[in-house]
Amino acid sequence: MSERWKYQIKSGGFWGIFMSVFGLLFEMKEHPIAQQIAQPKFWFRAVVYLALGIFVLGYVNWKQKEKQGRT
Repeated sequence: MSERWKYQIKSGGFWGIFMSVFGLLFEMKEHPIAQQIAQPKFWFRAVVYLALGIFVLGYVNWKQKEKQGRT
């Protein structure tokens, strides 16, 4: 696996997991955590956050890292 993909998975994956947990805790007042995790809506949102984090945020971060490395 290339360095770019490793970096994108690390940085974007962290963001995706963070956003999923944050959303879970934010809605904890309305619904218990166990009930939220049992719903497909939570898993769909988690997959979307991970995909956006890895492919969009990770790519932007990689480009920024490359730009800083050149100068």
